[in-house]
Amino acid sequence: MTSFRKSLTALGAAAIITIAAVAAPQPAEARGGRVAAGIIGGLAVGAIIGGMASGGYGYGYGPGYYYGPRPYYAPAPVYYGPRCWWQRERVWDGYGWRLQRVRVCD
Repeated sequence: MTSFRKSLTALGAAAIITIAAVAAPQPAEARGGRVAAGIIGGLAVGAIIGGMASGGYGYGYGPGYYYGPRPYYAPAPVYYGPRCWWQRERVWDGYGWRLQRVRVCD
């Protein structure tokens, strides 16, 4: 699929460049908005070529790159119930006081 996409991108870019080179240039006139239309058209063609060349992926996520799944931002899970954690406490074991990890809950 990657080679097909690259081939299609190259073919599209070559076609657009060929059409731009073959089109007969007209003398620039400031009447009727032709210059503005040319500038806007050039920006649009550049955006299309850039979009085709990028493959629609962000940096490092295109075909051939694998950095794991894309980041997913979601709120932290909500837990209903007591909050529990481990902490060290002094505990009497029958012979003396010792430090021991104990689970403490709200």
